[in-house]
Amino acid sequence: MLRGYTIEGMALSPSTHSALPDLSALSVRDLLAALMSADDVAAHVARSLAEDLGAAGDVTGEAMIPADARATAVVRFRSPGIACGAPLVAEVLRQVAPGARLAHHAADGEQLAAGATFISMEGPLRGILTAERTLLNYVGHLSGIATLTAQYVEQARGTRASICDTRKTVPGMRMLEKWAVRCGGGTNHRIGLFDAMLIKDNHVAGLSPSDMAKRVASAAAAARARTPLRFVEVECDTLEQLQAMLGLPKNTVDMVLLDNMTIGQLAEAVGMRDAAAPGVLLEASGGVHLESVAAIAATGVDRISIGALTHSAACLDVGLDVAL
Repeated sequence: MLRGYTIEGMALSPSTHSALPDLSALSVRDLLAALMSADDVAAHVARSLAEDLGAAGDVTGEAMIPADARATAVVRFRSPGIACGAPLVAEVLRQVAPGARLAHHAADGEQLAAGATFISMEGPLRGILTAERTLLNYVGHLSGIATLTAQYVEQARGTRASICDTRKTVPGMRMLEKWAVRCGGGTNHRIGLFDAMLIKDNHVAGLSPSDMAKRVASAAAAARARTPLRFVEVECDTLEQLQAMLGLPKNTVDMVLLDNMTIGQLAEAVGMRDAAAPGVLLEASGGVHLESVAAIAATGVDRISIGALTHSAACLDVGLDVAL
């Protein structure tokens, strides 16, 4: 079950839910539990294992490895990066290598050098080998996201800008990917369509800035009356639209997303905000790269949202080495 939603056949339908806690206030350790229950994690791992095992199971392991064979193994980083995925490793082993004992040599969110050990284990060799690819897929993918996020965070260091994720995630992996962003030092944006309001260009297509402001004010009030929201944000493509949003009554809009604006426009937008509505946060988005993020952060925006954190992060090179 996805938190806040129930699955009926193939469709997701909203169920009664309360607002998520302030995710930014949670530690990396606590964040995953806020996004996914233990049952959610177990179900996710079970689906991943089912892809690998099918109906016949691990035919190679069962034919090659004696049922009573035991071994030690280590999950080792072959490339430097930010570690992420320890709870998934534990759950994979719980399901296919019951009785295996784990030792953690680094915490999620910790920088590891090439050759460093993340997790070591001792247990049934068959189960460890059955678990190998699934647990490495989790660790490699999530550590890749955490590592790329940390690179963006480093580029913005010394500015007020936080690095934020987006909804551009692999279907079924969103909660884990957003957790990985936090492990890399990033900030979580809205989790989905249910927890915050983001009015985008297609929601206000064809409206003048003044009519857009009226529509936004009405819609924001209606949405807040319907359900708890973490924030209300409006996308602006022009400085004229931004000016209209800044003229709305206080607390109508919490954030404005400045989409695909130039460095000069972003700096001008910050000046406009500081003069008219200093309580409104400004978020830059669109076409952000490692080469450009420092200049964007230097304009004074509060947040920079980057889809590449999750949709373009390379899998980190990690491996599992067995010693009998």
